[in-house]
Order: sequence, then C-alpha cells, then structure tokens
Amino acid sequence: MTFSTPPDTVSQATRRPDTLLDGYIFDLDGTIYLGSELLPGAARLIDVLRDRGRRVLFLSNNPTSSAQQYAAKLTSLGIPTTRGEVLNTVDTMTAWLLRNHPAATVFPVSEEPLKLALREAGIRISDDPAEIDIVIASFDRTFDYRKLQVAFDAIRTHGRAFLVATNPDRFCPMPGGHGQPDAAAVIGAIEGCTGTTCRQNTGKPDRFMLDAALDRLELEANRCVMIGDRLMTDIRMAIDAGMPSALVLTGETTRETLQQQSRADQPTWVLDRVDQVLPETVWDELGWT
Repeated sequence: MTFSTPPDTVSQATRRPDTLLDGYIFDLDGTIYLGSELLPGAARLIDVLRDRGRRVLFLSNNPTSSAQQYAAKLTSLGIPTTRGEVLNTVDTMTAWLLRNHPAATVFPVSEEPLKLALREAGIRISDDPAEIDIVIASFDRTFDYRKLQVAFDAIRTHGRAFLVATNPDRFCPMPGGHGQPDAAAVIGAIEGCTGTTCRQNTGKPDRFMLDAALDRLELEANRCVMIGDRLMTDIRMAIDAGMPSALVLTGETTRETLQQQSRADQPTWVLDRVDQVLPETVWDELGWT
C-alpha cells in the first residue's frame, strides 16, 4: 500500500485518504472531543469503521483519568467503548516500570489514577527521598512546592533517583481555545532545579507507546493510521514509525502553524474534521455531505 507524499507546504485544500486502512488510532482531546463535547463527525465515523470491521483504538497522553474512565466518558458521549479500546499513559508508564524496573521505589508527581495503577501493579511508592529510585513527572493539577522538594531531594540531595515522565505535552487543550499546563511544566520544574534530564517518556511520540498500541491492535504500523491534532506528539510518533498520519484541525494545530513546518514534519493527510479520514468514496456511499 502506498501513501501520498506531503508537499513542502500545505495548500488550503484539505487532503484526505483515498482508501480504508485496517487500524485507526485516535487521539482524544482535540480530535474526538473537546472538554465534554464530541467534535463534529466523531460518533458517525467510529460507527462506520466498526461496521466495516476496522480496528479502533483511542490513545491519550493524558494520565489524569484511567483507561476505564476514558471508556466511560466516550460511552456517555455516544461512542460505546470498552476499556480494551483505550490506551493511555497510566497504562504505558505502569508497563514500562514493570518491564524495566519492577523492584524500583517510585515517587509519582501525579494525580490519583497513576498512583492507583502503580499500587495495583505492585510497584512501591514512597515520598521519602532516601528511598526513591525513580521520580515520575506527570500532568498533575495538584503539583506544589512540597512535591518539588521531594523530587529535588531524591534526585539532587541523595543523588540516587532519576527522572522519567508520562508525557511531554506542554498544555492540555480546553474548550474556548484555553488550556491547562501539562506534564512539560512539571518536567521543566524538576529539571530546572536539579540539573537532571528526563530519561524516558512513555507517551506520544515515544516508540514505547506506539508499540503498545500496535500490540493492542495486533497490526503492523503500515496497516494503521494515527489521527490527532498535535504535530509534536501524534504526528511525530507516526512519522518516526513510518506510519501514515492524519492531522485534524480541531485542536492545537492551525493551517498557519502547519505551513511553518518542514517537509519532514508534515502529516500524510490534513483534515478539517475527524470524519474526513474516511475516503470520499465512502462518504458518497453513505450519502454524507
């Protein structure tokens, strides 16, 4: 299967796929919904893909909810979803620790969903800097100076801990063009005062998250498409893996910012809305306009 090569600059015309693929990996915030509202075309798109036997996975860098909570939210918004159809950085951070550092004591600078998942996996948590092996930076709306001090002491004062992160996002999109500081703010604070560098990110665009998604779908990268609104996470991950990608203009990225990207950073397709990931022939079959 071949895919169109993105041009050096993006025209104002929307580019879209001309064939169905086997697997569809969707970002959530800014792609499927924004806040508590579904974005246009999202529900009918998922219905069509499922009816045609395509595999669907929802992928999120946001660790402030569990995969089960995301599945429940999607279901309540009109897209019935099982826990197995959602993968987020609570899952991938837990899996990464179990694979690489199962005996480590960690200090998660995070909200409760990640802490709960770590405990359920048998990973020891402590806020005693003398015991901490790994500090986990995450999207944490309860971040305060006490947590920063614990991380500082574990990494710099005791010199035994290193820093990892659930995701590198700078902000989380919110309705009305607003946003909230995301994990990058926590990473930056810890790196800034300790002089350390984050060793591992388990969210997009890291290959660890992509591999986890492909394992869940049981498909190769070239048989799937990554659909998202962020160039530096969603699209970057796909490009690095040789996976086709579709950028939707309903979240972070605008046509203006896309024009500023190099040819190597361009998505395969550009969509005004998420249901345009379906070929025009399918739209014609369904009588959509």
